[in-house]
Amino acid sequence: MFNYFISAFMDFDSIPGQEFLKDYFQKIIEKKNIPQTQLFAGKTGYGTLAAAWAFANKLLCNKKNNCRSKVTKIIHPDLHFIFPTISRKDLSKPESDAFMMQWREFLMKNPYGNYHDWLKYLNAENQQAIIRVKDAENIIHKTLIKPYEADYKVFIIWMVEKMNNETYNKLLKILEEPPTDTKFILIAENPALILPTVLSRCQVHQFKPIAFQTIEEELIKKGLTSNEAKKIAYQSNGDWNEVLKLIVNKQDDQKYKEAFIEWVRTAFQAKKSKKSVAHLIEWSEKMATLGREEQKYFLNFVSEVFRQALFINYNNPELNFLDFSQQNFDLKKLAPYIHGNNIEEIIYNLENASKNIERNANSKLIFINLSLLLTKLIHKKENI
Repeated sequence: MFNYFISAFMDFDSIPGQEFLKDYFQKIIEKKNIPQTQLFAGKTGYGTLAAAWAFANKLLCNKKNNCRSKVTKIIHPDLHFIFPTISRKDLSKPESDAFMMQWREFLMKNPYGNYHDWLKYLNAENQQAIIRVKDAENIIHKTLIKPYEADYKVFIIWMVEKMNNETYNKLLKILEEPPTDTKFILIAENPALILPTVLSRCQVHQFKPIAFQTIEEELIKKGLTSNEAKKIAYQSNGDWNEVLKLIVNKQDDQKYKEAFIEWVRTAFQAKKSKKSVAHLIEWSEKMATLGREEQKYFLNFVSEVFRQALFINYNNPELNFLDFSQQNFDLKKLAPYIHGNNIEEIIYNLENASKNIERNANSKLIFINLSLLLTKLIHKKENI
């Protein structure tokens, strides 16, 4: 199901949304008016990495089918990827080339995967992946070699904000005067973290969240019902990586619905019942046994439930895409307790809990704390 939503060839037509940028990129390639160094800024789920890959495909291959296959398989001799790597016992100096097999597998499975997905794929545990000076040295060496098959060499540097200062300074030398047959595409989720002298040498393209309607239409084309497509489009916040994760987790929605109902009903009772507080702790222990991605998905799902309840409370039921009929739970009865005086705090605490889980904090304590906060917030009175 997951792979069905990823194109076999990475070209601009296979990337959802970003129509203005895709049109612009194709025009500058056709006119051969290509900047030496570009920065694709925005979440990977908005299509930054996918667009860089498609850009390389168009620039290196144009209509050469065999070439397209090489770019898609990431074996083209003139296409070079640089990305954050972790320390490993068998490597004295970690570098992208040493992780290329894993990178190919990761990218071909999901070109919208983010930094945390990459860490998980590497089994990095508590390590942070960075781009080291060895990568910059390799880039400089490769720029001295003429292109093998194409008119250009393309270097795609993903998560450039993960460079250390030594790498920045080494790379800066080649970015100041790159060879005419070399093109750089830098990719960053947070350009503010990039060394200003590097950023100043880039033509910056800001990727925006993918439009709700675009996601909905793409999902319906792939066979989802209109209601399913609307729900996923709304929950994804314009991030195609989130769309893919939501599709994977969709089959577990019943489990998450039941967990939510147990949680919110117990939280209502906990204000007057010590037994219910104990039940919340038991519930938190049970949630702590789930995997980290499942925990994050559940929190995202709960955020959506509360937003839907808010819409119902303020007479916008047409924005409600959730169906709890199988669980014998009426969202309309919850709706009066979710209002302008508590929704921001509820969503903030859910999002904060998700961030802490991502940082490997103690998930049992996170869910216990969140449960006690929920007990307080759902009883908070609306200001009139």
